[in-house]
Amino acid sequence: MVSFEEARTIVLECMQPAGIERVHLLEAAGRVLAEDLVAPWDLPLWDNSAMDGYAVRWQDCTSTPCTLRVTGFLPAGAKADGIAVEAGCAVRIMTGAPTPDGCDAVVPVEETDDGRQEVTLLETLKKGQHIRCRAEDVAAGVVFARRGARIRPPEVNMLAGFGMALVPVYCRPIVAILSTGDELVELGCTPGPGEIINSNTLSLAAAVQEVGCIPRVIGIARDSRESHLEKLSEGLKADVLITSAGVSAGDCDLVRDVLEELGAKQMFWKVGIKPGGPTAFAMHGSTPVFSLPGNPVSTMITFEEFVRPALLRMQGHQRVFQPIFKAALRHALNKKPGKVQIVRVRLEKEQGRWYATSAGNQQTAILKTMVDAQAIALLPAESSCFAAGDEVNVHFYGNHIELESL
Repeated sequence: MVSFEEARTIVLECMQPAGIERVHLLEAAGRVLAEDLVAPWDLPLWDNSAMDGYAVRWQDCTSTPCTLRVTGFLPAGAKADGIAVEAGCAVRIMTGAPTPDGCDAVVPVEETDDGRQEVTLLETLKKGQHIRCRAEDVAAGVVFARRGARIRPPEVNMLAGFGMALVPVYCRPIVAILSTGDELVELGCTPGPGEIINSNTLSLAAAVQEVGCIPRVIGIARDSRESHLEKLSEGLKADVLITSAGVSAGDCDLVRDVLEELGAKQMFWKVGIKPGGPTAFAMHGSTPVFSLPGNPVSTMITFEEFVRPALLRMQGHQRVFQPIFKAALRHALNKKPGKVQIVRVRLEKEQGRWYATSAGNQQTAILKTMVDAQAIALLPAESSCFAAGDEVNVHFYGNHIELESL
C-alpha cells in the first residue's frame, strides 16, 4: 500500500503532454498554450484617440476656457494622412481614430461646448491626455503569452488583435471509460433483481468532459476473462483508460490480472485513503491506466484526487491540484489512524474564516452526500480525533465552486 501523497507523486511522474495541435482561435478557449507567442506588430499600431472629442495642441490650451477653430474630422477607421492640427485649431476626432500630426492631447467632447465650426474648451487639460500611444500595450517582438498559459477570453482578444487565427495548444486526451460487472445494465434499461444501472460510466464521462478531455465510453466488461480481454484491449487504444470496479481481490475482480496479461506495468495497487483504498494505477507503454473502485462515491473521489490532476497535466496545465485552504470544523470527527480520511463537506465563511460541516452520511453508498458536498476535507493519516474548531485542509470538489453563495 502506498500513501496518498506517494500515489499522487507516482501518477504525475508518469504523465506527459498528449501532443500539440493548432486549432481555430475560438476552439482554443480554455486550452493550454503549447508555445511562447511573439507579437508580430505593435499594439496599438499607431497613436489613437481614447475618447470622442477634439485633437488639440496642448500649448494652445494652457488657459481655460479657450476657443479653437475646428478644421477637420477624423472618425474611427479613417486615415490621418494630410490632416494636421495647426496653431489655434482643433480636429474633431472619434474614439479609435489615429491622432493627426501636431496633436498632443485629446479633449473629451463633454469637456467642451461641442462646437462644429469653433469649439470652446471648458476644462484644463494635461499634455498627452486621452491618447493611446503606439506599442503602449505590447511592442513588436515581445513574448505576450507564455507556454503553459490557459487561454481565457482576455488571451483570445489579444490573439485576435494580432490576427492569430490558429493557435498552438496541447491536445485534449481521449479517455476510454470502462465499467465491469455482470450486475450492470445500461441507462434506459429497467434493472431487474440483482441489477444496477451503469451510472459510474456516465459520471466518469462527465468528469472527463468537465476537465477538458474527450470521453469515449466503451461499455461494460462482463465477469469473464474473455470479456475483460476484449474491452480492456479496446480501451488501451485511447490516450488514457479508466476502469471502474473489478480491482479488489474477489473472485470476479479480473482487471489487474488481465491488464498484466496485456502488458501493463502496475505502478501501485491500494492507497492509504478512505474511501477509495483499492485503487490501482498502471502504465501500458505511454498509456496511463486508472483502475478505480466500483462504489460510485469512491469512484468519484479517486477520480478527483488522482485522475483529474493527471488529465490536467496531460493537457499542459502547470497547476493541477486544487488549492488547499484551512477550514474549522463545526463538529467533532473521529477516524482510525493510518489512512487519510476524505470527508465530503459543505462550507460557510464568517468574518473571513472558513467553516466546514459534514455534507451528510459519509458511507460510500450514500450518493446524496456527494451531491450536496461543495468540498473535500482531507484528514491526515496519523491523526484520529478532531474537535469542533480544529482546522483541517480542504479543497473544492471539481468545478463545483459556489463562491458567490458563500
